[in-house]
Amino acid sequence: MENTQISLPIITMKEGEWFVASCPQLDIATQGKTEQEVRENMEDLIGEYLEDEDTINPEIESKLTSLSFLKVEIPKERNKWADSNHLTQER
Repeated sequence: MENTQISLPIITMKEGEWFVASCPQLDIATQGKTEQEVRENMEDLIGEYLEDEDTINPEIESKLTSLSFLKVEIPKERNKWADSNHLTQER
């Protein structure tokens, strides 16, 4: 049987001194001291999750039903993201 490649959305955030990544479709999360480390940790975790015989793996095709972004207004005095350099976008 040939392997199948899929793309899963990963959310990465900086929390204090740590980077935290989560994969909402698989309901898993991990952390790392750098953004690169947390990405590598997530790749390993996804691999372990999908290979674990004790885990009931979801049908990936049916698990992801929607992915959207919601724009909300944040009061200026509470906007901690205005000068954030932590946002990245992969192409």
